[in-house]
Amino acid sequence: MMNISITRIQAIFMKDYKEFSRNYAISSMIFLPLILAFFYSQSDSDTTQMIFLPVNMTFAIVTAFIQACLIAEEKERNTLRSLLLSPASLGDILIGKSTLVSVVSAIIIGLSLFFFNYLPSPMLTVALIISLLFYSALGTICGLFAKSTMEASLAVLPVMGIFSFGPLALVFVDRFPVLQVAEWLPSSQLLLLAGASSTMDFVLPVIIITIWTILAWIIAVILCKKRMVD
Repeated sequence: MMNISITRIQAIFMKDYKEFSRNYAISSMIFLPLILAFFYSQSDSDTTQMIFLPVNMTFAIVTAFIQACLIAEEKERNTLRSLLLSPASLGDILIGKSTLVSVVSAIIIGLSLFFFNYLPSPMLTVALIISLLFYSALGTICGLFAKSTMEASLAVLPVMGIFSFGPLALVFVDRFPVLQVAEWLPSSQLLLLAGASSTMDFVLPVIIITIWTILAWIIAVILCKKRMVD
């Protein structure tokens, strides 16, 4: 069982916060979903898909992108190896490295939903929290694969395209039936959950998003351990 140290987690969090606040190319990304949410909220149409487009964009552009860039920057400076070999446990490192993007993303999502005057249900709130963990894992995976911040920026582009705009593919299902697979994406499950009316409609999307999250973190942990022995 991994030993979890709050002190070490806080130290990693503060280190990431300083890096995040100094790097304007990364920190400025937080404004894109907010700007989109604000302008969309001013339009007459406030469909569920329109409301959740800034939310899903936050997960990709803020959660996954910033996470990937912060980890890739550690690799670029050769400090990630030192961190992995430090007294901090793997749990300390993964939690500490994910806390900043999760907190920032949660604030942006909250503001985006506020612009639409949209109050999520308790089950949807749980799904949003689990989704934060999922996209943190995706960002960790992309960052571990990349050798530099520039490579991380490129590696996370498929995440943005597939997971942010995946639900939009469902519009073309009648013409391209193969796009039906997009329904199983976590971003699409959030839309289904927002329109759920029965207990099963609430539970199934949460289960699917949880499975995605568990698989993503298993891969992230395997990659971290691989980096420790490289």
